[in-house]
Amino acid sequence: MNNIDKLYDKPREECGVFGIYSKEIKKDILKTLNYALYSLQHRGQESAGITISNYKHLFTYKSMGLVSDLFSSNIPKDTEGNIAIGHVRYSTTGESKIENAQPLENLFRLGQIAIAHNGNLTNAEELRYELEESGATFNATSDTEVIIKLIARKTVNNFIEGIKECINIIKGAFALVIVVDGKLIGVRDPYGIRPLCLGTNENGDYFISSESCALDAVGSKFIRNIEAGEMVIIDEDGVKSFKYTKEDIKKHYPCAFEHIYFARPESNIDGINVYNVRFQTGVLLAKKNKVDADIVIGVQDSGTIAALGFAKESGIPYSIGLVKNRYIGRTFIMPEQSSREETVKLKFNPIKHLIDGKRVILIDDSLVRGTTSKILIDIVRKAGAKEVHFRSASPVIKSPCYYGVDISSQKELIGAKLSVEEIRKEINADTLEYLTIEDMLEALHNHNYCIGCFTGNYPTDIPKKINSEKSC
Repeated sequence: MNNIDKLYDKPREECGVFGIYSKEIKKDILKTLNYALYSLQHRGQESAGITISNYKHLFTYKSMGLVSDLFSSNIPKDTEGNIAIGHVRYSTTGESKIENAQPLENLFRLGQIAIAHNGNLTNAEELRYELEESGATFNATSDTEVIIKLIARKTVNNFIEGIKECINIIKGAFALVIVVDGKLIGVRDPYGIRPLCLGTNENGDYFISSESCALDAVGSKFIRNIEAGEMVIIDEDGVKSFKYTKEDIKKHYPCAFEHIYFARPESNIDGINVYNVRFQTGVLLAKKNKVDADIVIGVQDSGTIAALGFAKESGIPYSIGLVKNRYIGRTFIMPEQSSREETVKLKFNPIKHLIDGKRVILIDDSLVRGTTSKILIDIVRKAGAKEVHFRSASPVIKSPCYYGVDISSQKELIGAKLSVEEIRKEINADTLEYLTIEDMLEALHNHNYCIGCFTGNYPTDIPKKINSEKSC
């Protein structure tokens, strides 16, 4: 691969979604979408897209690359509308090409519909086969197209009934924003695995977002999280809500990795602040096997807050130590012969005089394949560290994710193959400690969470074919 973020050893989220509803045509709807999608850019940097409704028609614009690439492209600057949805994408299903960029739009017998999706379906392949057998044709390879084709198949007299039918058939993780028939619709999967929230402003406009940080960016007041198994319909009569699932599901299982890594620290997800969770993971790490050290360093950006918590609890001073090059992103193209080590060295540079001669505690949010951790430890050692003690602010990752997180197949996960002591030797750390599952859940207020990547136990059934493909 020649893309730096694919070389960088981190799990990746699939995407972020955003929706706007106003009773009146908005001249500044492009600006609002721009601000919102910039705030969600961390959730996906592969492609971006928007769909705008002006009462009569839907207009969709998409581009590969960042939000800035989209809004500097051929979108008419005088575009107005009263409903809009937006999407940023990182692919976990479907190829990286413009056909898979979202929102996806379709013209049915009853009118136009556009949909943006965050998550992965576990029965997408089965549904795609059934749809193709009954005559449906597909232009893309993402499971989002399965959703829109299924809605088309189930829509007879009105779109709402068709959407209800569809979301009771699809399985897995999904947070959807849909614009159809003069309505903005938000849907969260029955287990609440992927996040979705609702906001409003002083003008009476409504907003649906993957994270509350995007509501802040557009001057919206957070109302509440959309609940697991809930569908909200926003139109001129306001917000209507109902539980759509036919299953008797009494527990929510939001993704724990949202708090550990994906979400922005200022976001609140299901009533819990992301910053506070990450800070507490550092505090709990420091309470475990204590080690004598001179400085605590957090791997920017996701390990920084845990490092601050560790430093406060342990009394060991926090230091920046490693500086992240913020001008290297997904658009940075590596030479063909470049190695993973070279890419990490380009992304992180040590402040040598702060490290030289010191016993260092190095904290990151997670340890996936171990390759990046090993390189970072080497960078710190070459900067003069006497000792390097590595701490992971999440438990050992032992299993892949089937719900829209690009966590490697099981054979690539170092925690699935080696013991903690073997991993310590592999990454060349003096000591290695992981956050325990119990401590992670304590930091998460002991609510129910999807922790399948740590335990191998998932809130939904995983089809055997998907399971074998991910594990081989």
